[in-house]
Amino acid sequence: MGVTVSQYLAVSALLFAIGVAGVLLRRNMLVVLMSVELMLNAANLAFVTFARMLGGVEGQVIVLFVMAVAAAEVAVGLAIVLVVFRTGETTNVEDVSSMKW
Repeated sequence: MGVTVSQYLAVSALLFAIGVAGVLLRRNMLVVLMSVELMLNAANLAFVTFARMLGGVEGQVIVLFVMAVAAAEVAVGLAIVLVVFRTGETTNVEDVSSMKW
């Protein structure tokens, strides 16, 4: 008994919902970045699932591009969080109203 397509998509939807909840409910910038990464990984799982179901490799190619964009997003996002923390001594999203202090 293997895992069905609907089970993969259910896990993907659950991961995406957890990511959305993390973005909307959390105030820490690092947790928000991790939640965005969780949402991207949920989309990747859906892409791979559909690629496997349809027998093509297009979904897997898209996943490689999404992973490259996610790596760049993490690098830029962590750099911004580091600068904000060094300047304002906080990683709370609500405390940072602008990039200029």
